[in-house]
Amino acid sequence: MKKTPKSGALHPRNPHAGRYDFAALTKACPELNTYIKPNPKGDNTIDFANEKAVLCLNRALLAYYYRVHHWQIPTGYLCSPIPGRADYIHYAADLLAKINQEGVTENLNEPPKGKQIKVLDIGTGANCIYPIIGSQSYGWQFVGSDIDKVALETAKVIVTSNPNLSKLVKLVFQSDKQSILKGVIKASDKFDLTLCNPPFHASLKDALAANQRKRDNLRKNQAISKSKDSSNSKLNFGGQNSELWCPGGELEFIKKMMKESVGYANNVCWFTSLVSNGDHINPLKKALKQLGAKQVETINMSQGQKISRLVAWSFLSSEEQLAWARLRWPGANQ
Repeated sequence: MKKTPKSGALHPRNPHAGRYDFAALTKACPELNTYIKPNPKGDNTIDFANEKAVLCLNRALLAYYYRVHHWQIPTGYLCSPIPGRADYIHYAADLLAKINQEGVTENLNEPPKGKQIKVLDIGTGANCIYPIIGSQSYGWQFVGSDIDKVALETAKVIVTSNPNLSKLVKLVFQSDKQSILKGVIKASDKFDLTLCNPPFHASLKDALAANQRKRDNLRKNQAISKSKDSSNSKLNFGGQNSELWCPGGELEFIKKMMKESVGYANNVCWFTSLVSNGDHINPLKKALKQLGAKQVETINMSQGQKISRLVAWSFLSSEEQLAWARLRWPGANQ
């Protein structure tokens, strides 16, 4: 199945469609007022090349939409754009909604909600974005893993500082940097979904070059002069090495995760990963066929002019997934 959203449109359940409601956001986070300014048309906006402004916008969005009032990440760590991250959660939820067409829960054709649904976020990062959005949108229970101790400790502070997260999010350290799933998924674990935003670039050099292009585009689009931008060498929106690049880049990382996933075929209903480069889809689908995946889906996601996609695979047939859901989801959505 390949779903294509309306051009530029976010997922129908994504609350971030349309312009930012700065009046509401500044009530949730008064600090945001510091960074709001009019654009050439006179509409309120922020300088998206200003790291502090983007961080503050994220704090406001998390406070207003997800009731997360304590959120801070260390300097240099990835500050994820929340609307796009929410899209991934909602499209991944559609995979569970498809199973629910058979009436596993009371609300037919809708994603199951509640802590019965268990999700693994691979590489959760200091920002803990996917567990925040998923737990607060659907009530799901999350396990977030990471190889970066600083990132994980930061995420733990976020979780423990927000009571609405502390009972739904658990964080685990991946001590084996050569493994993705091994050591994180235990033999007795059952995950309805796995999520992953893999490192895209194949080297730090590639990551820095891409960052410079991004900054140049932001200056061009927002008429930001170079004299006002003194951080050309800094990665826009942050990002540590493990967040941005790995040998072989995105394609090799996802292929490695796919190979490992064979060993957890009965522990996970749907494995998923973001795929930034559309040229990687066919090689990944070919790899999954060779690995014996019984179901493979690709879903296009559109955020303004940007198109991203996710690939999902399962070693369970649709009938086996239905049996999985009937066993694990009773009481969901109630």
